[in-house]
Amino acid sequence: MHHTKQSATVTVIIHPLLKARDGEASDYRERARLEEARGLAAAINLDVRHAESVNVTKARPSTFLGQGTVERLADFMEEIGAELVIMDAHISPGQQRNLERAWNAKVIDRTGLILEIFGERAQTREGQMQVELAHLNYQKSRLVRSWTHLERQRGGFGFLGGPGETQIEIDRRLIGERITKLKKELGTVTRTRGLHRRARQKVPYPIIALVGYTNAGKSTLFNTVTQSTVVAMDQLFATLDPTMRQLRLPSGRTVILSDTVGFVSDLPHELVAAFRATLEEVLEADVIVHVRDIAHPETEEQKQDVEDVLLQLGIEVDHIIPGESPVHHHPELSHRPVIEALNKIDLLDEATCSAVKAGAERRADQMPISALIGEGTSELLAAIDAELARKRSALGVSIPSDDGETLAWLYRRGEVLSRSDNETNIDLTVLLDTADVARLQKRGISARAAE
Repeated sequence: MHHTKQSATVTVIIHPLLKARDGEASDYRERARLEEARGLAAAINLDVRHAESVNVTKARPSTFLGQGTVERLADFMEEIGAELVIMDAHISPGQQRNLERAWNAKVIDRTGLILEIFGERAQTREGQMQVELAHLNYQKSRLVRSWTHLERQRGGFGFLGGPGETQIEIDRRLIGERITKLKKELGTVTRTRGLHRRARQKVPYPIIALVGYTNAGKSTLFNTVTQSTVVAMDQLFATLDPTMRQLRLPSGRTVILSDTVGFVSDLPHELVAAFRATLEEVLEADVIVHVRDIAHPETEEQKQDVEDVLLQLGIEVDHIIPGESPVHHHPELSHRPVIEALNKIDLLDEATCSAVKAGAERRADQMPISALIGEGTSELLAAIDAELARKRSALGVSIPSDDGETLAWLYRRGEVLSRSDNETNIDLTVLLDTADVARLQKRGISARAAE
């Protein structure tokens, strides 16, 4: 249910370069930001006719950009018939209104653009409610062109608006009531998800969460290793709601693989809050697989952006270094082991590819792969297996010969190393997770360190 009218919206993208902040930023970094904004706009079929970076010495309170720049762009916008201008920055409602008057076009900022994409991509009821809540909070003080998102008649939120629509100030009371209602509904949905999660913890397979910069190839990897058919498009934000599949690792162990929304640089804080629930699988994960586009010139910056967002979510990643304990810079946060899947090695030239592979060989937390052709994926699964096995200890367990249920459970949950049967008991040496040792005790069976 996409907006047909948006496909022809003539759009201009402006990326302000704030001198104070970006003085040392490379030209490439700025071009990459401009390209990313283009990609975001393409994700909702906007017709981008022009994109440029504009130097800003100091953000003006009225229009953000300098007066001369605003006037120059006004002439240009009129010339090409621009209907929408995306300011690739965070601008105030006042700046937005003033720019709309100056340019005679709808203006949205980076947050507004990402919200519009999320609005089109959200599949589940919870995803839609999370986006709508973020959107309403964002729009509280801004002009919008229509209330269509309340009717949920189509994808997206329609606040980009089309020509001829009158600008209206949203009724504040109506927004307030809608926010209250949504929060209440979300409370119920989140509780339901909590119940689902508890049910899954009883199953309970370890959760492996795929995270990564948008377009890094998470969905392609997900499809390759699970032989699934999750949408994998060369488009930003193609995945919004986490998709989960069972996956069997080389050891025979079953895990749940979760594909999550792609991250972007400078993710608006309104969205971190809105999507915390959508990213619950990451908070619950036993291992995080960070899928990186190793062929992208900004791969190191993208890695930092992803780790920054994880920090905002309350997670500090632990890089696995053999023989060393992880360094916790933020002891109060949740810590998760991370394996970096260095994706798209098929796009590298021979020399670069060899260098990446040689560098990864010296580390336990990096696996060069090509999700598209499947190269390196079996090694990646083996690395996940090894990381999960690190958390297991070898235990001696003795169970009554007639307790077939516990025996089956031990084979399912652990890795049986040895077994000897006698008339009354079955003695096993088994590798078990700490959590499973506690579950075994609840069954009335005690475990001892294996000899």
